[in-house]
Amino acid sequence: MDKLIPDPPPSPTTSLEDAMRADDLVKNREAIKRALDFYLCPAPAKPHPPSTLFMVVPNVDTESLLAHACESLASASAMASNFAGELSGFQRSTALAIQQIVMLAELAVNRALDRVDPQS
Repeated sequence: MDKLIPDPPPSPTTSLEDAMRADDLVKNREAIKRALDFYLCPAPAKPHPPSTLFMVVPNVDTESLLAHACESLASASAMASNFAGELSGFQRSTALAIQQIVMLAELAVNRALDRVDPQS
């Protein structure tokens, strides 16, 4: 069967249109690459500089750190215990739970301190 209407001839494109189309493809590829890199390969976060207001000396020995941590935990345990004495009900239970957690941390620090400098 013959067609009554012939196919239209292909429209001739100019070199300017081809260049613009190629330029658009390059821009699209660059945008896609930037988007994928942003979500799939994020830049590593810059580390925050430590605050110098309260700073531990970098070369202090482990035994001194553990001894100070143990003393701080003992003080926190005593404060929580005294504070719990002033409270009643659910608030007292909460303060005593905090004191128990602090005591458990103190026990762990004491064990670590024993391993660093065993008492023989």
